[in-house]
Amino acid sequence: MLTLGINRPGLSNETFLLLRDIIYKRCGIFFPETKKYLLETRLSRRLEERNLKTFEDYYYFLTYDGEKDRELQSLLNTIVTNETSFFRDGPQLDAFRKGVVAKVVEEKSRGASRSIKLWSAACSTGEEPLTLAMILLEEGLHLKGWNMEILASDISDNVLRAAAAGVYEKYALRNTPEQYLRKYFNGQGESYTVSRKAQDLVRFRKINLMESLETRMIRGMDVVFCRNVLIYFDDASKKKAIGHIYDSMEKGGYLFVGFSESLHNITRLFRPVSIERSVVYQKI
Repeated sequence: MLTLGINRPGLSNETFLLLRDIIYKRCGIFFPETKKYLLETRLSRRLEERNLKTFEDYYYFLTYDGEKDRELQSLLNTIVTNETSFFRDGPQLDAFRKGVVAKVVEEKSRGASRSIKLWSAACSTGEEPLTLAMILLEEGLHLKGWNMEILASDISDNVLRAAAAGVYEKYALRNTPEQYLRKYFNGQGESYTVSRKAQDLVRFRKINLMESLETRMIRGMDVVFCRNVLIYFDDASKKKAIGHIYDSMEKGGYLFVGFSESLHNITRLFRPVSIERSVVYQKI
């Protein structure tokens, strides 16, 4: 039998299914059997932390121990992938800057509202919402009397703490245009801090996209970014998450998903529109 570390039995198929179901019910992330090795590797860290000998012991801990809720959050922090960077997927950001912002401003200018609201769902360590903040600042809407709000959410406590700090290693800035580096970052060498004017536009909040009690408080969003999230969900979880996002948005609002993701066969509540050579979904 495969061993992890010293005298630790591997993850059996039966226990894999039990642990997978716990994770799925809590956050909608689905581990197919082909990803059993990945879950095994990540869970081994939690066994070491809790000084448990087997994955079966860990399952019983998550099921019956008085510390199970706290440990479940630590588990989610461990399994969530947080690969991101500033100005990631430039064509989509061009579609946002050149097309979507102008369309939202034009539509709202017909009414009394002078507010634009964005939601970065699954924001990880904050690079995406802070990028959006910088783009909005460059567009100068605040100088024209517009109120700008950006909600950034994630299920992981760890990444939200890092995001709120606003300090990043140089590698996270690898896609950042020079003009933004000079204007919105302070630092040198390997450590950079995001300027206060960008940070002040963003508020971070812990939200589970699977929980209606948490998402129902989010309303009136003009634009939602939920990129590279649906790839971790099965169809049922995708439909549930997209349904919650739909309810959070203004009619005619815009939804960005990852390049490799699609709402095809998931929902008909949005229609795909082409903006600046990128596909964006608009709430019907």
